[in-house]
Amino acid sequence: MKKIIITLLLSAGLFISCTDLEVTPTSFVTEDNYFITQDDAVASVTAVYASLSLDPGEQSLFGRNLYFLTDMGSDYAAAGVSATNPQVRAMSSLTHDATNDRVQVAWRQIYAGINRANVSIDNIPKVTGNEIVKTRLINEAKFIRGLLYFQAVRIWGGVPIVLHEPTSIQLESLKSRRATVEEVYAQIIKDLTDAESLPASYTTADAGRATSGAAKAILAKVYLTRKDWANAILKAREVINGGYGYALFENFQDIFTKTKKNGKEHIFSVQFEPNQAGNGSSGSTFQSTSFTGFTATEPADIISDVALFYDIYQPGDTRRDVSYAKQLLNPTTGTLYTFPKPIFKKYLDLTNLATPANVAINFPLIRYADILLSLAEAINEQNGAPTAEAFELINQVRRRAYGKAITTPDATVDLAGLNQTSFRAAIQEERKKEFVQEGQRWFDLVRWGTLVTEVKKVTAKNSVSERNNLYPIPQSERNIDPVGLPQNPGY
Repeated sequence: MKKIIITLLLSAGLFISCTDLEVTPTSFVTEDNYFITQDDAVASVTAVYASLSLDPGEQSLFGRNLYFLTDMGSDYAAAGVSATNPQVRAMSSLTHDATNDRVQVAWRQIYAGINRANVSIDNIPKVTGNEIVKTRLINEAKFIRGLLYFQAVRIWGGVPIVLHEPTSIQLESLKSRRATVEEVYAQIIKDLTDAESLPASYTTADAGRATSGAAKAILAKVYLTRKDWANAILKAREVINGGYGYALFENFQDIFTKTKKNGKEHIFSVQFEPNQAGNGSSGSTFQSTSFTGFTATEPADIISDVALFYDIYQPGDTRRDVSYAKQLLNPTTGTLYTFPKPIFKKYLDLTNLATPANVAINFPLIRYADILLSLAEAINEQNGAPTAEAFELINQVRRRAYGKAITTPDATVDLAGLNQTSFRAAIQEERKKEFVQEGQRWFDLVRWGTLVTEVKKVTAKNSVSERNNLYPIPQSERNIDPVGLPQNPGY
C-alpha cells in the first residue's frame, strides 16, 4: 500500500489533533511522484535544514522561539515593558505552565524538523542517483535529527523517539511513548556518530551544511552534558586536531559579521538570508532596531539586572561592547541614540536597521571557542585539577577577548595556579561572558546544577525552583496521550 506524505504531517509536531485530522488535504505527494531523482533527495534535506530557521507565520526555532526557553529562562534576560503577551511574561518570570504557547511551539517546531529528517532518511535510499551523495544526504538528515533530539532531551527530559515518517493519519499511529533520558541520548549518539562520516568541508555554494567536524563538536557537547568526561575530551580533541581548519577569529566582532559568516570559527551555524520573508531571524529577536518612528525611551527592557551582567566584564574585554550597546548610531541620519539601559547587540545589522526581521547574520549554534572551553572543562573534571593544556585552552579565549595575540602567553590576562574548584568557576564565568545571546546559558546552568542558585539572584525571577530544570510537556500533547506522556515534576 502506498504511503501518503501529507503536507500537514511535514509541518506539524509529533501529534495532530482530531480537529486537524478532519481537514481534507488539498495537495499531497506519494512515492510515485516524489523521491524519484537525486534532486528530490537534495530538496528534501534542504527542507530539513529549513526547519531550524523558517516557520512562516511564527517565530522560527533558532531565530527566536528557543530564546524564550534558553535565554529568558535563565538569569540574564527578561521580558521588557513592551512584552505584553502574558505567555512571554510567564516564561520570563518562570511561572509558566504546561499550556504556555511558547513551550508548545518549541515542541511542534522540534518535532517538525525531526519528522522532516525522518521522511528524508526513509525515502532517499530509493531515489535514482549517486550512492555517495545519497549516503551523505541521509547523514546530514541524521545530524539535524540528532541535534534536535539533543535540544529536546535537555528541555523536557525523556521524550518520544520517532525515527520514521508516519505511515497513516490515524491518531493511534501518531502516538509514541515517552522514552527515558538514556534512550534518547543513545539515539542522539547513534545519529551523530553516523554523521561523523560527512565531508570535512564543502564548496562555497554548499557552505553551512553539516560536516564531520560539526558532528564531532555536537558529540563533544553531548558527552560534556552527560558528564562523560573521557569521551568529551576525545571528541573535542578530534575537532581541534582533525585538520578541519577551525580557529578563533582574531576579532570577537567578526563572529557576528555577515561578511564573515561560515568562517573559521563557525563549526555549525543556522543559516539566515536577507529578505527571506517570515524567517524570524535573530536580528529583531531582542530589540526593535528600526529607526522609523524610533524613540529611545525604553526600546528593550530585556536585561534583568545590568549590575549582574553588563558590568561583569573587566576593562579591556571587547566582548561587552559586541554583546551589548548603550548607544547606537543611525547610519542614515547620523543621529546617536542613547538607551536607558543596555540592549543586546550581537545580531544587529547596522546596514539593515530599517527591516531587522530580515537580518542575514547566522546563529552560531556551535563555534570553536565553545569546543576550547568544553575541552578545558572536561579535562579539569576528569583530571581533578586543570592541566597546562586546560589553562592554554581557556587562555586562548581570554586573550582574544582582550585583543591579545591568541597563541602568545600574556601575563596580563592569562589564568594560572588555580585548583579544580577555582578553575571550574573560571570556566563558568568565561562561558557567561562569551556566549551571551547564543542559547547556551540555561543549558549551562542546568548541567552545572546551579540554575536555582543563580536565577534567585534576580529579583524578578525569585519564583525559580527545581522544577525549572526542565520545561513542561505541552498540555496539548498530553491531552492526546496522557498515559504515554507523563508530566514533568512541578507542572
